Amino acid sequence: MASAPELADFLSSVEKRAFKQAVYAVRDEDAALDIVQDAMIKLAEKYGDKPSTELPLLFTRILQNRIHDWFRRQKVRNAWVTLFSNMGKKSDESDDYDPLEQLQAADDSQIHQDGAQKLEQSQLLRSLEAEIAKLPARQREAFLMRYWDELSIAETAQIMGCSEGSVKTHCSRATQTLANALKIKGISL
Repeated sequence: MASAPELADFLSSVEKRAFKQAVYAVRDEDAALDIVQDAMIKLAEKYGDKPSTELPLLFTRILQNRIHDWFRRQKVRNAWVTLFSNMGKKSDESDDYDPLEQLQAADDSQIHQDGAQKLEQSQLLRSLEAEIAKLPARQREAFLMRYWDELSIAETAQIMGCSEGSVKTHCSRATQTLANALKIKGISL
């Protein structure tokens, strides 16, 4: 069973990745923060007594379920907004706001780089984030779990509720799409 310090350490180790994954999925910084917090609370309340080795899979599954729940709620809300949209005034919010522009990659290795390397790396990261955001939802989900969360194919398949072959297909298509998009921009890795 995971002790309170183990649970706290686990949650602090996954919070940034979970937030970024939620932002990629819902494209709303505030909603992503709520989703991650809800997932963390549910993990602590319902599964805090599980062994610490089970926490990563449990948390990832809870997070994915919270993201899917958010989309379901948005679908219902948008149906009502569409029905009544002609009755009210339009929102003053800017439609071209992108919460991904507000994110900064935390990387300790940047301390020892010169300015040109830092600029090049930040531009590459922005390009990569923009292309990841354009991926279809299932490809993005599989890609992030496999390569950013470093989950195995079996773990990813279990969390996504699909076969291991589907995970491989989604990841393959995602990496091909990303490679082609970056190649078009003149970026080769």
